[in-house]
Amino acid sequence: MRLTYDASVDAAYIYIGDRIDDGAVCETRSCEPDGVSGSIHLDFDSSGHLLGIEILGAKSVLTAETLRRAERPITHGATKEDQ
Repeated sequence: MRLTYDASVDAAYIYIGDRIDDGAVCETRSCEPDGVSGSIHLDFDSSGHLLGIEILGAKSVLTAETLRRAERPITHGATKEDQ
């Protein structure tokens, strides 16, 4: 498992495996748990296996320590050292 966090949009993504191949996500289910600020989206493959979890409004759901340790996604035109 791995976690990425994009502070510019306050979104985190938990990958169940190391990566998700292009086109592997066949269904996304949204959930809005009671008492939780932000939203959570579950990504599934065609067999119904959970591939990843997107968390919008991540600062309200995950600890600052967790977000600090998360990988930063590489944006178009940037290198990993720029992040």
